[in-house]
Amino acid sequence: MTITHQEGHSGGAYTMVVGDETAKLTYSRASPSLIIVDHTEVPDAMRGQGIGQKLAAHAVEAARLGGWKIVPLCPFFRSQVERHPEWRDVISA
Repeated sequence: MTITHQEGHSGGAYTMVVGDETAKLTYSRASPSLIIVDHTEVPDAMRGQGIGQKLAAHAVEAARLGGWKIVPLCPFFRSQVERHPEWRDVISA
């Protein structure tokens, strides 16, 4: 399972395709050093496989590599941050 990244002028998405189903985590870019994770969507057929968590972890690693912070607006992403205190280095309050 490969995570792909698409980015436009004001935001982007990380996606994972399994069969005919696509899971995604979307964000808005507030500045060159700040993104707002606003939505995570995992189709019912893909649930229970840890795909949402993989997308969230990928976003965190991308933020570390890119040197930016994340505002966790998405309830799912926010819950993942609470479960992973090691991610707090890239979380903006």
